Amino acid sequence: MPSRRQSAWRRRRLESRISRIAVPLAIPVALAVIVGVVIAVAGGSNDTQVNQSALDNCASAAALAGTASAPAPAASPSAAPCPSASASASAPAPAVNPEAGRPGLALTNPVDPSGAPISLTQTPDEAASSLNCTLTVPRNPLSARGLATPWQLGDGCSQATGDQEAFVEATILAPNGQLQVYDPLVITAGTTPAVAPEAPALPRGAQVIINVGFNGNNLVLQGAGAREGRCIDAFGKSIMSQTSACNAPAFYAAANALIGRGRLRIPQLGTGTDGKACETTESFSLIDQDQSDNVISQYLLNGNGQTAQNTPANKAAMGDAAVITNGSDDALLGHFIDPALGCKPFTVTDTTSPNGTDGSQALNALSALVRQRAPRALLPVNDPQLLVAGQFSIGKTNAFRMMNDQPQLPRSTDKNQNAAQYCQSMLNIQAARLQLDAAKEAGFESPVPDAGNNLATFMGARLAGSFDNMSCATFGLTNPVTVTTDGNGVATAVSLNLTQQTATVPAGSDDKGSGRQGGYNRRVPHGRHGHRENGAGM
Repeated sequence: MPSRRQSAWRRRRLESRISRIAVPLAIPVALAVIVGVVIAVAGGSNDTQVNQSALDNCASAAALAGTASAPAPAASPSAAPCPSASASASAPAPAVNPEAGRPGLALTNPVDPSGAPISLTQTPDEAASSLNCTLTVPRNPLSARGLATPWQLGDGCSQATGDQEAFVEATILAPNGQLQVYDPLVITAGTTPAVAPEAPALPRGAQVIINVGFNGNNLVLQGAGAREGRCIDAFGKSIMSQTSACNAPAFYAAANALIGRGRLRIPQLGTGTDGKACETTESFSLIDQDQSDNVISQYLLNGNGQTAQNTPANKAAMGDAAVITNGSDDALLGHFIDPALGCKPFTVTDTTSPNGTDGSQALNALSALVRQRAPRALLPVNDPQLLVAGQFSIGKTNAFRMMNDQPQLPRSTDKNQNAAQYCQSMLNIQAARLQLDAAKEAGFESPVPDAGNNLATFMGARLAGSFDNMSCATFGLTNPVTVTTDGNGVATAVSLNLTQQTATVPAGSDDKGSGRQGGYNRRVPHGRHGHRENGAGM
């Protein structure tokens, strides 16, 4: 997948996101260990270490201390400067209820998952520092004309800057069950497309879902089209970081009904060359700390900073235009893992793709719903994008689950049990699969050459980073991955410990999200079967 922007994918995911959010737990533990995780050489050794990188801005000392019942958010690049100790003592910040909100649009006064405000009046220099941007949705975005109208990246951001690029992807479902993908164009506000998009053929009565991806930190939807498209980018005012979607509930309701009637058929996953079932974006052997996010869309970028859809005709017309790409779990599966293991991704006609066919985030969600064998990895509360004011939130987790056709967590869910179960399954299942596939993936290109020198080392480094990003050590688990890097911080080898681990929720942790103290260690059960939700959310 040639692109001058490939390095933005995992550089952004393993560094930028980690440094801006510390995953909280409703227990008295230090949060600093999960802030600023980078995979780099330290002290001249070739063994990867967890480095603590200072944040650009910080929270107050009192906020960083936190409490057992209400852990404080970590500082983020968009946080305000630290107030004095006396000011903090005289005017403590009010507690934020992480369940007070509903899925929708933040529009004005948005905050990031740590609770820090997101500016909507940035200069380009400020945007380069915060990596927060706005994206204006065109009018009637679900119509054929709206799909062909460019979305506009703003608030000081530019599509010519790798860590600010936004991407849009539409999946179209006809009443007869036929599917197609179309990638609406994103341009920098104030520019025009390098080549004007052509509208897709939209069947009468079709349902359209639009998924949005972003290479920066937080993306806020703007414009009348965001409401007209029934878009969601937040829970209350808390932004879902990089990902948003439009018309998701209606699309999945129609798709699930057609699947039930046999009019929409989802392909079998098949078996890989490793003898195992091919994976989905909800396989514990594939997921990371923020599964099911971002899109497969690619655009062309010319030397003037103008973009166009990545079609063969546009490529020919634009000569040496670069291909820009979203750092996406969906692209990782379809463009890297599946080819490396001899699997066939779920693709349909896509007139905006260089091959004329491609996958999408929505197609992968449907594939996982129908074909993923137990256990199915469902979005957990310790996904860093799904925090509210630095706290676990069932409501925000359910908002993103709704956007990905996943079952809702019960309100009685034990949040820490949910987080612990996810960590346990991710480590036990994924380490074994990576070991099995190591030889095959070592012979395949890396999605990000400056993160891993091949697909195998990239995947190992990704799992190691996810362990820290989700604070899995808090649940009595150990990182199963040892990463060796070269002098440039590129992973060149990984070793995996395949010992099966059992997570525990430490004494004093929040019981079922109610604030009640448990006072004992609870082992997380192995071997859950089926897809029905339960109190642990798995």
